[in-house]
Amino acid sequence: MQQESALEGIKVLDLGRVIAAPYAAAFLADMGAEVIKVEVPGIGDDARQYLPLNGYFANFNRSKKGITLDLKKGKEIFLKLVKEADVLIENFRPGVMAKLGFGYDELKKINPGLIYCAVSGFGQTGPMSQTAGYDPLIQAMSGIVSITGHPGEEPVRCGAPLCDILSAVNAAYGVVCALQYRSRTGKGQMIDIAIVDQGIFVQASTNQFYLSERKIPQRLGNGYAAGAPGGLYHAKDGYYMFAGSGDAAWKKISVAWGKPELAEAPDYKDRTARTTNRIAVDKMMNDWSADKTVEECIAFFKGLKLACGPVLDAEQVYNDEHFGKNGVRQMFTSVNVDGVGEIEITNQAVKMSETNPVVRCAPPKLGQHNFEVLAELGYSEAEITAFKEDGII
Repeated sequence: MQQESALEGIKVLDLGRVIAAPYAAAFLADMGAEVIKVEVPGIGDDARQYLPLNGYFANFNRSKKGITLDLKKGKEIFLKLVKEADVLIENFRPGVMAKLGFGYDELKKINPGLIYCAVSGFGQTGPMSQTAGYDPLIQAMSGIVSITGHPGEEPVRCGAPLCDILSAVNAAYGVVCALQYRSRTGKGQMIDIAIVDQGIFVQASTNQFYLSERKIPQRLGNGYAAGAPGGLYHAKDGYYMFAGSGDAAWKKISVAWGKPELAEAPDYKDRTARTTNRIAVDKMMNDWSADKTVEECIAFFKGLKLACGPVLDAEQVYNDEHFGKNGVRQMFTSVNVDGVGEIEITNQAVKMSETNPVVRCAPPKLGQHNFEVLAELGYSEAEITAFKEDGII
């Protein structure tokens, strides 16, 4: 179905590597921006070598054009690209771009409307700005690992690269906000995305226990910090997740169990009491469902109009009729990679009625669009060939 693209006409230079910055650029590309991925000649983004091969790189670099450029040798070319760009996204260690002569303060002199988005582990300033930051480390230092896992057992990290992905989302969000500001004022700006900030940001609800009561959040396994019952429970053939810790929900459950007195019992009558007595509440839930199937448990709670669902693995999510590859939400899509064939990747999580994002093309081969992009800058075929022979591109 033909429809408009929200960011058509916007040009983005993507100097990012691996996940956070490239994924942010991919979001913008899916929204219609022209994204030019700039990679090191002969080497490219490290993600090209990450497992699973081809699929990893494709997921974070779909919908883009790709060129190679040695930033030290090709300064003139790079500055021409910057002059025509609306947005630049990079995730070098803070200070690297400035040493090359490409810091924001220098680039805004030739392009005052440039939106410069820098993604780094710990931000552009501060005592830790030069510290390398990878998602597992960031999860540990932001507090996520401390609250993940079961009581009395060692802490664990979230299996997904949560902080990297959220950094990409907020980088793209910041860019779109900056574009709106520029449309009113003509002014570009610098966006400083620290991956560690995202780890702290995503814990807004659990952090509040410390901020409000100076209580340090603890590991609760699959329990729900804000109330009980809530969390993962056992059925005879598997597990289900229940999220309904309010007083009205507890009353419904008590009545349906044939034990209305539980709704008024001092240990369970309100959210605070049930949370204090979480172990007893969880035991009641597990005892009730021990002889039932997951399907029966879900049907019971849905009958009470309470939130409950199964624990799905990647295959089950992929095949789900609601959000799977062929489901209503279509959270998986495909790209056709030259020499490899069709590769399935995760789709956009934003759905829009008029400017819905779509994966527009496969990721670029290393340097695939060198001639096209440089010709648009005014370079002749002979000049571009010479750049290639000199290792500039």
